[in-house]
Amino acid sequence: MIARLLDTKWHIPGTGIRFGADALLSLLPAVGPVASTAVSAYLIWEARRLGVSTGLLIRMLGNLGLDALISAVPVAGSIGDVFFRANLRNMALLRRHLERRGRP
Repeated sequence: MIARLLDTKWHIPGTGIRFGADALLSLLPAVGPVASTAVSAYLIWEARRLGVSTGLLIRMLGNLGLDALISAVPVAGSIGDVFFRANLRNMALLRRHLERRGRP
Protein backbone atom coordinates (compact mmCIF):
# COMPACT_ATOMS: atom_id res chain seq x y z
CA MET A 1 0.00 0.00 0.00
CA ILE A 2 2.80 2.44 0.89
CA ALA A 3 4.78 1.50 -2.23
CA ARG A 4 1.74 2.15 -4.44
CA LEU A 5 1.13 5.50 -2.75
CA LEU A 6 4.73 6.53 -3.37
CA ASP A 7 5.00 5.20 -6.94
CA THR A 8 1.65 4.81 -8.74
CA LYS A 9 -1.26 6.32 -6.78
CA TRP A 10 -2.55 8.66 -9.52
CA HIS A 11 -2.61 8.64 -13.30
CA ILE A 12 -2.47 11.30 -15.99
CA PRO A 13 -5.84 11.21 -17.80
CA GLY A 14 -5.69 9.99 -21.38
CA THR A 15 -2.34 8.28 -20.86
CA GLY A 16 -1.11 5.13 -19.20
CA ILE A 17 1.31 7.16 -17.10
CA ARG A 18 0.99 6.73 -13.36
CA PHE A 19 2.80 8.67 -10.64
CA GLY A 20 2.85 8.81 -6.90
CA ALA A 21 3.79 10.94 -3.94
CA ASP A 22 7.49 10.32 -4.60
CA ALA A 23 7.32 12.35 -7.83
CA LEU A 24 5.35 15.12 -6.13
CA LEU A 25 7.66 15.26 -3.12
CA SER A 26 10.64 15.59 -5.48
CA LEU A 27 9.29 19.01 -6.44
CA LEU A 28 9.90 20.29 -2.90
CA PRO A 29 13.56 21.32 -2.59
CA ALA A 30 15.56 19.23 -0.09
CA VAL A 31 12.67 18.34 2.24
CA GLY A 32 10.63 16.37 -0.30
CA PRO A 33 13.29 13.89 -1.44
CA VAL A 34 14.46 13.38 2.15
CA ALA A 35 10.91 12.59 3.31
CA SER A 36 10.32 10.22 0.41
CA THR A 37 13.63 8.44 0.99
CA ALA A 38 12.86 8.07 4.70
CA VAL A 39 9.53 6.34 3.98
CA SER A 40 11.23 4.09 1.43
CA ALA A 41 13.93 3.25 3.97
CA TYR A 42 11.20 2.24 6.42
CA LEU A 43 9.95 -0.33 3.87
CA ILE A 44 13.47 -1.77 3.66
CA TRP A 45 13.71 -1.81 7.47
CA GLU A 46 10.53 -3.87 7.60
CA ALA A 47 11.92 -6.25 4.96
CA ARG A 48 14.96 -6.71 7.20
CA ARG A 49 12.67 -7.54 10.12
CA LEU A 50 11.02 -10.18 7.92
CA GLY A 51 14.39 -11.88 7.56
CA VAL A 52 15.49 -11.12 4.01
CA SER A 53 19.08 -11.93 3.16
CA THR A 54 21.87 -9.38 3.19
CA GLY A 55 22.18 -9.69 -0.58
CA LEU A 56 18.52 -8.85 -1.07
CA LEU A 57 18.78 -5.92 1.34
CA ILE A 58 21.72 -4.60 -0.69
CA ARG A 59 19.66 -4.84 -3.91
CA MET A 60 16.80 -3.00 -2.23
CA LEU A 61 19.17 -0.32 -0.93
CA GLY A 62 20.60 0.00 -4.45
CA ASN A 63 17.10 0.68 -5.80
CA LEU A 64 16.54 3.24 -3.05
CA GLY A 65 19.92 4.87 -3.66
CA LEU A 66 19.24 5.23 -7.38
CA ASP A 67 15.81 6.65 -6.63
CA ALA A 68 17.36 9.16 -4.19
CA LEU A 69 19.87 10.24 -6.83
CA ILE A 70 17.12 10.69 -9.40
CA SER A 71 15.00 12.67 -6.93
CA ALA A 72 17.92 14.98 -6.10
CA VAL A 73 17.83 16.52 -9.59
CA PRO A 74 15.45 19.51 -9.53
CA VAL A 75 12.34 19.10 -11.74
CA ALA A 76 13.90 16.40 -13.93
CA GLY A 77 14.01 14.20 -10.82
CA SER A 78 10.22 14.26 -10.62
CA ILE A 79 10.00 13.02 -14.19
CA GLY A 80 12.53 10.31 -13.39
CA ASP A 81 10.50 9.28 -10.35
CA VAL A 82 7.49 8.67 -12.57
CA PHE A 83 9.42 6.05 -14.55
CA PHE A 84 11.75 4.52 -11.94
CA ARG A 85 9.56 2.96 -9.28
CA ALA A 86 12.00 1.84 -6.62
CA ASN A 87 9.37 1.04 -3.99
CA LEU A 88 7.36 -1.24 -6.27
CA ARG A 89 10.59 -2.94 -7.36
CA ASN A 90 11.55 -3.49 -3.74
CA MET A 91 8.13 -4.86 -2.82
CA ALA A 92 8.30 -7.27 -5.78
CA LEU A 93 11.69 -8.48 -4.50
CA LEU A 94 10.23 -8.90 -1.00
CA ARG A 95 7.15 -10.70 -2.32
CA ARG A 96 9.30 -13.21 -4.26
CA HIS A 97 11.44 -13.78 -1.17
CA LEU A 98 8.38 -14.46 1.01
CA GLU A 99 6.79 -16.76 -1.59
CA ARG A 100 9.97 -18.85 -1.72
CA ARG A 101 9.80 -19.16 2.07
CA GLY A 102 6.17 -20.24 1.92
CA ARG A 103 4.77 -17.05 3.47
CA PRO A 104 1.84 -15.17 1.87
